[in-house]
Amino acid sequence: MRFYQGHRRMPTYSEIANLFGWRSKNAVFRLVAKLEKLDLIAKDRKGRLIPKAITNPLKLLGTVEAGFPSPAEEELLDKISLDQWLVSNPNATFLLKVTGDSMSGAGILPGDMVVVDRALVPKNGDIVIAEVDGEWTMKFFQRKAAVVILSPANPKYQSIKPKSELKIGGVVTAVIRKYR
Repeated sequence: MRFYQGHRRMPTYSEIANLFGWRSKNAVFRLVAKLEKLDLIAKDRKGRLIPKAITNPLKLLGTVEAGFPSPAEEELLDKISLDQWLVSNPNATFLLKVTGDSMSGAGILPGDMVVVDRALVPKNGDIVIAEVDGEWTMKFFQRKAAVVILSPANPKYQSIKPKSELKIGGVVTAVIRKYR
């Protein structure tokens, strides 16, 4: 886990051997096979290791009514890994911490974390991370013919039309807010 967080990739077989102090790559092959069997890792087309779940799955106990109170019943429905639920493309996904309030109307507040997938092509209405004329921002994406408009979700701010350059860094796929 520490290697993955520090290097933003899984270790190679040689690096795994070094991490464990093993001289035999055969031991690494056996470990990798066990981790694959447990569905914790997989291999991409080039044979590189990729994580399938970095966090422990959490119990999904049921639903909760957000309107009128209803009798609460606790039953184990399933186990869900948050990274599998929130991340479709692990190699193209990253987190950003939100500053500013231009997306508050969309429920994205300062201090929140957004999950961003750089492999997605933005569609009208998507929230994107974009570099506009050298400045990074998060806004709603809107394309009208050849013109792209980036709109805030707070009336205090104006929409942005790129003057010379627009680079889309990714599409926001989830918002994470921690209360405590």
